[in-house]
Amino acid sequence: MHILLTRLLDDCSDTILKFKSLGHQVSHLPLLTIDKLDYKKIVFSKYKGIIFTSANAVKFLEHKQIDKQILCFCVGSATEKKARSAGFQNVIAAEGNVENLKELVLQNFDQKDGKLIYVSGEIISVDLDQQLIKQGYNIDRVINYRTNHNQKFDEKFIMELKLNMPDMVYIYSQNSAQSFLNFIKINQLESLWMNTNLMCIGEKTSSILNEIKWKKIFLFNPGEEEFLLYKI
Repeated sequence: MHILLTRLLDDCSDTILKFKSLGHQVSHLPLLTIDKLDYKKIVFSKYKGIIFTSANAVKFLEHKQIDKQILCFCVGSATEKKARSAGFQNVIAAEGNVENLKELVLQNFDQKDGKLIYVSGEIISVDLDQQLIKQGYNIDRVINYRTNHNQKFDEKFIMELKLNMPDMVYIYSQNSAQSFLNFIKINQLESLWMNTNLMCIGEKTSSILNEIKWKKIFLFNPGEEEFLLYKI
């Protein structure tokens, strides 16, 4: 099969290698770009736990002064891998979505244990910090990166895509879905996806792309990418 992956290379390199090892053709179209944001100096000794909802949150955090034994909550395996590579040793990972992450925090961190710090991008799909505050937690949010729509696409790649449309496309966020829709319209590709299966995280993400005619639309959680190969 021909599979189109749309995350940044750091976030999908393992998936690319896995799919290629299974004999599939993989194309890569990063839909978003990431910019580091400056943030106020953090006194990490005030916190007893840290929450990451993306690998980029770990990547753009100055963590040299953090006690790596601090309890670290990660949204999924890619974020967990990034956290462990940064030296964090006491890591608990959810199964790829924020609702599961919230439950992990509720089960493993008592409100009385102290203060939490939540590190994230500027745009989030779920206001995790506010939800935990309503549950009685003391939590600060730090924004350390911004996501932008990629505006630069290789003309050769677009021409090759038109000649060999993918069997599957993976879209990981509402922001990515909007960027993908823009890409399709700008390059006049609207009528070419009728034999392509669209794989989206959540109904809100897929709804953005409903105006395009797809073969089928599947919803999935991060970590289920390989499993979806056997559903089509």
